[in-house]
Amino acid sequence: MSKCTEVNIIGFLCNWCSYAGADFTGLSRIIYPANIKIIRMPCTGRMDPMLIIEAFHNGADGVLVSGCHPGDCHYTEGNYYWRRRYASLKSLLEFFGIDKRRFHASWVSASEGKKFAEVVKKVVAEVGDWKEDE
Repeated sequence: MSKCTEVNIIGFLCNWCSYAGADFTGLSRIIYPANIKIIRMPCTGRMDPMLIIEAFHNGADGVLVSGCHPGDCHYTEGNYYWRRRYASLKSLLEFFGIDKRRFHASWVSASEGKKFAEVVKKVVAEVGDWKEDE
């Protein structure tokens, strides 16, 4: 069995853009890996870094945080807050020994169903590569 079918990805998605993009992906019948378990967040600006650490602690192979494109946040600046936290958290996770291939962030709008599918495929492939190297 391929490692890519065995990976477990937790996706924290912004309600207004990325979650709607994931919904649009399904409505458009665009196929993407079923490895992702989606958790809808009000905004990536509300993303608590402890949720990501907790996801890894509870056995997630990878984590994806996806929100609105910078400048298009429903809450005006939420994605800018997330972008700053992402840079810090990425360094912190590497310090803890969590491979950078396991943690991803993306910007996907509600109308980008195809892009959402591509992002999930990329994350699953990179986490699968990490798992094979493990």
